[in-house]
Amino acid sequence: MSKSPFAWVRGNFNSLGRLGMLGLVLAWSLGCAGNPSYRGYKYKPYTLRGVTYYPLAPQEALGYVETGVASHYQIGSYLFPGKTAIGEKMTPGSEIAAHKTLPLPCVIRVTNLKNHRSMIVRVNDRGPFIEGRMLDVSSKVAKKLGFHQAGLTAVQIEVLSVGDGEYRLR
Repeated sequence: MSKSPFAWVRGNFNSLGRLGMLGLVLAWSLGCAGNPSYRGYKYKPYTLRGVTYYPLAPQEALGYVETGVASHYQIGSYLFPGKTAIGEKMTPGSEIAAHKTLPLPCVIRVTNLKNHRSMIVRVNDRGPFIEGRMLDVSSKVAKKLGFHQAGLTAVQIEVLSVGDGEYRLR
């Protein structure tokens, strides 16, 4: 008969102390986080702050090109990662982006129009919800594209694929 996963912890609580116990419970809970709660892709309309957004259908999004302003956002920490709109973890090392109307997830090529640096990024979140901005990227992406210090830049995006696994469209 197998013991409870906490049997060892309960037996060694005094030697671990409260801080050690907290660390073990936190590590266990982060390691057991479930997979995202979507299948394939997400593109249903949604309303935020009284505005309804209508994401593109996956087939419409393939090859979609858009030019606009990109900004960057700070992501949680490695110890306390944030979550994206499709339930994926966000850490400071993530190379991800947020868009209001692309189907989630999708893969895009982002090109900084000021210095012509380009990279491929996974879009798995919604935003930016600030007027005049088209794309939010993680700080790591902003650094690689060369606009982290400036905060904003003009970019062009092109959708390369939509969805994951068997649902992936290219």
